[in-house]
Amino acid sequence: MKWRKLGVVWNTDGTHAWAKTHGMGPTPFRLNDEVIRVFITCLDDQGRGRPGYVDVAANDPTHVLGVSPCAILDIGEPGTFDDNGLMAISIVQSEPNTLYMYYAGFEICTHIRYRIFSGLAVSKDGGMTFIRYSQSPILDRTDNELFFRGGPFVMFDDGVFKIWYVAGSEWTNINGKSMPVYDLRYQESMDGINWADEGKLSMAITGEDEHGFGRPWVIKRGPNDYQLFYSIRRRSFSAYRLGYAESTDGINWIRKDEEMGLDVSPGKFDSEAIMYSAVISVDDKTYCFYNGNNFGEQGFGVAELIK
Repeated sequence: MKWRKLGVVWNTDGTHAWAKTHGMGPTPFRLNDEVIRVFITCLDDQGRGRPGYVDVAANDPTHVLGVSPCAILDIGEPGTFDDNGLMAISIVQSEPNTLYMYYAGFEICTHIRYRIFSGLAVSKDGGMTFIRYSQSPILDRTDNELFFRGGPFVMFDDGVFKIWYVAGSEWTNINGKSMPVYDLRYQESMDGINWADEGKLSMAITGEDEHGFGRPWVIKRGPNDYQLFYSIRRRSFSAYRLGYAESTDGINWIRKDEEMGLDVSPGKFDSEAIMYSAVISVDDKTYCFYNGNNFGEQGFGVAELIK
């Protein structure tokens, strides 16, 4: 694949208390023929994430049409799994005007740095506002997925909800800093709410350099044709790079990272890291929204696929 970077689309101006910095995890959703709603997560002055959205023109995703005036979901109550922030990951339309927003919730810990589990919020007004499905996560800790069950990407396909997420029960030391270790898991649900205690290993980290994957994004092009866009955490970079894989069943993947064709650009907002790819096709064009350095500190960008 070859991509043409179109530059930074949007970054917060820091005037709102919920959005002092960052525009993390761009999550595009085709709102209508004219508008792509890009759900993003911004940080407050304590580094806690809350999601909002940026509407861009479907025929020109660098053209911003509007921005949510406030966060669409607040952080959790003290003591809950998302009391230190949350990050929107994927949007699924379950029925007309009803959207499911799957998100990762962050909980600060004492003996480990943090835990990440997955929650669900529901919108009945087409994505303007969301209400938590529950105070507890829909992917909670289990014996075999103890510290991390996050990054949930959900697709309604073949009459079932399919979820790809990252999970793990380990930490590793990298240059004196404790860092998470997790791989890619997969499972299915009839309602998109109730999930099993353990997912099927879908793609494992390889070698000593990799220690995790980030934010899977799956595209189904045909009955036996799946694409996976994801981020790779490597010790050698101490930052994310983008990966790409293909599958005939959406479960077992053949990695083709070298074919992704989208990497860092010296001197730009993505000079040191590139992550959280999210791909959407609009008519005859395909766009990839993504973040750059420091998890989207300078907002999010977009690239167009060159056919």
